[in-house]
Order: sequence, then structure tokens, then C-alpha cells
Amino acid sequence: MSIKLGILGATGKVGIELLKLLEKCTDLPLEIPPQLFGTSRSAGRKIKFKNQELIVEESSGQNFAGLDLLISCANGEVSEKLIPLALKQGVKLVIDTDSYYRMEANVPLITSGVNDEDINWHQGIIAGPNCSTAQLIIPLKVLHEAFGLKRVVVSTYQSVSGAGKAAMDSLFEELREITDKQSANESLKPLKKDQFAFNVIPKISKFMENGYTKEEWKVIAETRKMLHAPELAITCTAVRVPVLVGHSESINVELLSPASLEQVITALKAHENLEVWAEKETYPTPIEVAGTEPVHIGRIRKDESTNNAFDMWVVADNLLIGAALNALRIAISAYKKNKI
Repeated sequence: MSIKLGILGATGKVGIELLKLLEKCTDLPLEIPPQLFGTSRSAGRKIKFKNQELIVEESSGQNFAGLDLLISCANGEVSEKLIPLALKQGVKLVIDTDSYYRMEANVPLITSGVNDEDINWHQGIIAGPNCSTAQLIIPLKVLHEAFGLKRVVVSTYQSVSGAGKAAMDSLFEELREITDKQSANESLKPLKKDQFAFNVIPKISKFMENGYTKEEWKVIAETRKMLHAPELAITCTAVRVPVLVGHSESINVELLSPASLEQVITALKAHENLEVWAEKETYPTPIEVAGTEPVHIGRIRKDESTNNAFDMWVVADNLLIGAALNALRIAISAYKKNKI
């Protein structure tokens, strides 16, 4: 049985990546090419898909009629407004890549390869996690199943693409302005508060009363939800770095059951969505892994400061694993489970 697919937010970075993935995908049979939806500004725009041009339609509840599956690559405000309308129009499943539905108790939050079994109880909506959580959760799931997790400490180094196309454009503009006005012999002067270029910003999203940012709290809450471990001891510091695409994370895990370094590496290597850089002096970087599908793990080593703890360096293309690729994998899994 083939399905009818729509993509909401099709002209954004995630929507474009999703279309690229669909062009080579053979596991999700489409009855017709995907219908594309965007803002009123994007309506009428033509986007090439395989050997034809698709025309972007303006997003509205009425336009979703007849679809089996809708993948939303839009922001939370759009998800809040349009996803209920899509369900009313008979769409069988909406996969939302944004944050609006993630922590709703009746909405499964899924990273493919981690908790696909939660697809079985969806009630029309499945949420995908925050991009920084998506790459973190896969190695944590492996270690949680193999040895149990006692405590997790993660620091993220997140690319500007996580903040959207405007942030990527801003990084280029700042770089041009700085190189035009300043030489290497001069000390750099900030152009503005929290500029991206030549800077590291330990704040992503708004601060909360407890001192965490919302981004950091997302990582904590989403990890607990997907691992079905509400009491897991986990903390996070989220940092924006002047990288275009690709999030990096420094992760420290303390395990419940005794494990050797070799056992940890062997367990991680067994997961199909992980690429382990096991050689001691090799490591992944964002610029190397951009455009690739696995989550890359290197710098795996025993934490010498305490017992039964390990450090690792995790890098992934955030536009793929954190959004487009994960959404497509969820759709394929849901199709195979007859949940569309």
C-alpha cells in the first residue's frame, strides 16, 4: 500500500534536507510526489524533486485533506495552529520535528533506533526530539541497556544552523564585517551581544528560574522521556559555537554495572546508527561529518577521576539526525508497523 505525504515547512533548511532524503528513499512508497506547504511568501515557489518541479502550496487546514502522513518541519507556532487542523482533515499521522508536542504525555517522543516501540501508541502525532538530544540519546540508549546509567553529564557545542537559516546568514555577515574592519594585529571588538563569529556563547534559548536554559532543560527532560527513566541523574550545559552545520557533545557517563573500555566500545559499535572512531588519536569533527547519516563517536576513554565512568565525543549533522533523517526513519518504521 502506498501513502500520500505532505511536508509542512518545505522551503526551510530541514524541509529541503527531507526532500533530498526522499529522492533516494525506497522504503516509504509514495502514491504521488509529496505535497509541499509553506508560508504565504513561499506559496507558488517551485522546488525540484527527482525529474519534476513541485509547487509549494500555502499552509492551511483545508489543503491537508487526503493526506495519510504529514511531516512538519515548521516552528512551534505553526505546529500549534495547523497540526490539529491536519488531524481534523483526516491525516492519519503527523510527525512533528519541532518542540511544541515533545513533552505532551499522550504524544510519543521518538528517536529512531532508540524507542521505536513507542510508535505503537501514537494517537495521531509523533514528536521528534531536540537536535542535540537526538544524537545524545543513541549512545545513551546503548549504554543504558548494556550496563545501566547512573549519571550523565553533557556539554553541547551546537552549530548556528540549529537556530535556523537567519543565524547562518548572520554568521557570514559578521565574518565579513570583522574581516573588512579589523586586521589580525588588532584585538577583536564585539559587534553586538552574543555575536556568533569568533565567539562561544554559553546560552541557547531563554534562562529559567533554576539557572538552566530551556535548551539545556529540553535535553534533560527529553532524554528521561525517551529512555523511560524519569529519575535519571543527568545535567547539561548548552553552548553555541561558530560552526555552520553539525553539533558536537562532550559526554561523561557513570555506569551502574562494571564495564571495561573494550566492552563499552564493543556495545557502541553494535548499533547500526553509530559510527565509532575507536583509534585513540582519531576523532570526528562537524565539518567532516556534515552530510553523513550516522552519529559519530570518538575520544572514548575511561574517566580516571572516578569509578566505572567514561568520556566520549559525539558529533552529528544536526539537520539530519536531529530533524529530517529522524523524521523519515520514524515514518518508515510507522509504515512497516501499519501505524499510518
